[in-house]
Amino acid sequence: MSTVEPRQPERTLPELLSVMTDDIGTLVRKELELAKEEMRGEVRRAGKAGGVLGAAGFVGYLAVLMLVFAAAWGLDAILPTGLAFLIVAVVLGIVAAVLASAGRKRLKAVNPKPEQTIETLKEDAQWLSEQRS
Repeated sequence: MSTVEPRQPERTLPELLSVMTDDIGTLVRKELELAKEEMRGEVRRAGKAGGVLGAAGFVGYLAVLMLVFAAAWGLDAILPTGLAFLIVAVVLGIVAAVLASAGRKRLKAVNPKPEQTIETLKEDAQWLSEQRS
């Protein structure tokens, strides 16, 4: 014995379009929710990684500081204390000046204007003005 299900009435085109629009809207919302949740997880992981990198940077800074003191006290064995620390300070000053100069050169090479975006906006404005005339 088989059961026969009633036939569904055929939908009109506007009904089908309405259902399709609703489905697409739901799909887009769900995809956005999924993307947000994925990004939250990634941001959490990136934050933790940033914290670990920050700690590593701080510990590295302390290590360099200890090496600088060790160098100064090592020179103290053959020079007067004041002169030993002065030599280490001058060497660090030279290193800082070289790094600052290199940073300044790199900063001058940075162009903060989004050239490509400006160009495409100009093209869009030109196209729009051509469409109006």
